[in-house]
Amino acid sequence: MKKIILVITLVISALFSEANAQKQIVFEGVTIPRTMKFENKTLQLNGAGSRSKMWVEVYIQALYLSILSQDPKEIINDNSTMSIRIEITSALVSSGKLTRAIHAGFEKSAGDRFETLKPKMELLKSYLAEEITRGDVFELTYNPTDSSVWVIKNGLFKGKVEGFEFKKVFFGIWLGDKPVDEDLKNSLLGI
Repeated sequence: MKKIILVITLVISALFSEANAQKQIVFEGVTIPRTMKFENKTLQLNGAGSRSKMWVEVYIQALYLSILSQDPKEIINDNSTMSIRIEITSALVSSGKLTRAIHAGFEKSAGDRFETLKPKMELLKSYLAEEITRGDVFELTYNPTDSSVWVIKNGLFKGKVEGFEFKKVFFGIWLGDKPVDEDLKNSLLGI
């Protein structure tokens, strides 16, 4: 009887582990969900990668889309729900360093549109101004219903930045012609 219970327990454990493995992946020690929910919509993991500075991994980033794609221009110009998930993996990351890095990437992505979009970038930076610690998770999700990028930190809504043009430049930080990291771009595209 004990053997039967042990076998049943092992089978149930194996099934649970397999089901759990399908719901998430582990990338460089960070658990990344295969799907995420936003406003009753399910987004699918398109790709994930790490961002390193001076040989130190600073965050793991994942891209979630309504419809999977490997075309960066299509993703940038798509007016559907999508999200960037960033999990901080280094204690060296501060809110100042993160906002400066995003600002620099945004400026590069915006090109000659930067001055027009700068007030929106400043608003985004204000939502990221709180202290950042290792393990913090940011979800930066574009919502086509109100044409805005929602900022959520550790499950708490911080604010939103309106504008489809802002969204395109924002996602262009990582997916544009001049991304902050070409390897990260390819990873987010699943290439």
